[in-house]
Amino acid sequence: MKKIAAIGLMALAAQGIGAQTLEKMNWFNEPAHWEIKDQTLMMDVTPKSDYWRISHYGFTVDDAPFYYAEYGGEFEAKVKISGEYKVRFDQAGMMIRLDHENYIKTGIEFVDGKYNLSTVVTHKTSDWSVIALDRPVEAIWIKAVRRLDAVEIFYSFDDKNYVMMRNAWVEANHPVKIGMFAACPDGEGFRARFSDFKVTHLPDKVRTDWLRSNAE
Repeated sequence: MKKIAAIGLMALAAQGIGAQTLEKMNWFNEPAHWEIKDQTLMMDVTPKSDYWRISHYGFTVDDAPFYYAEYGGEFEAKVKISGEYKVRFDQAGMMIRLDHENYIKTGIEFVDGKYNLSTVVTHKTSDWSVIALDRPVEAIWIKAVRRLDAVEIFYSFDDKNYVMMRNAWVEANHPVKIGMFAACPDGEGFRARFSDFKVTHLPDKVRTDWLRSNAE
């Protein structure tokens, strides 16, 4: 009986180790209404919320919904994003965050009636880069690859062909929170959806190079 119980516990433990489910993640600035169904996160984005620090606008805000897990080391992360964008600055995407002064947010941002591929990189102060799209899109995929002290950010419209949109510095060898965020700085909220979220561990490049150079 004890042996059977032990086998059952080992099986459950193995499932827990191997699983990567949305239900195990955490909220920062949890929105009033959200749900997870069929491995898709849906949220009603908090009105008048955003992430930004100081530059150009002169204000600092850190109050938008962010659903995350914490990872150390190097990785590849990917997520599919869609939203019912309504007003200026409505946005949804992926966030990689060390703390309130150091983070990257990237995805779609609705500005001047157009969809834009948007990336904000913050180290003490924020910067903003955009790629304007010539038409609305139903969804996009964002992929981020962390290697050494940098994160490469890619976008895709079909999860097959990825185009790089930004290379940004991030402190190496520091755990980060990574996940899905949405913000509505100028409106009364909107519905955002995230699916196919996955983080894949990548072997540490420096260690791998050392092991190769010092192979027995």
